[in-house]
Amino acid sequence: QVQLVESGGGLVQPGGALRLSCAASRSALSIYLYTLGWYRQTPGEQRELVATITGGGSPNYADSVKGRFTISRDNAKRTVSLQMNNLKPEDTAVYYCNAARGTTASWGQGTQVTVSS
Repeated sequence: QVQLVESGGGLVQPGGALRLSCAASRSALSIYLYTLGWYRQTPGEQRELVATITGGGSPNYADSVKGRFTISRDNAKRTVSLQMNNLKPEDTAVYYCNAARGTTASWGQGTQVTVSS
């Protein structure tokens, strides 16, 4: 099990930017074994993938965020970040950090992102 703590959410106007960060409890020696990612959820909807990144640094993005969001990780610091640019009202959601390895997955507590004028 990996403990994850997110930070960086908030209120931003359309077209603005936010950066989310997530710190993992696993040691730097083992965190690279995990695929880290960000998911989001709005009320009444299922949690959806935003972006993931493998231990080797290969990213994967949902079509809705390609070209606007960038995921990155620092295995030595045990962190994963999500740079969100050109935010849209439809990006409003609770964003969750995720660490996955095989059939196991851990989740953070979530951080609210609200895009509104």
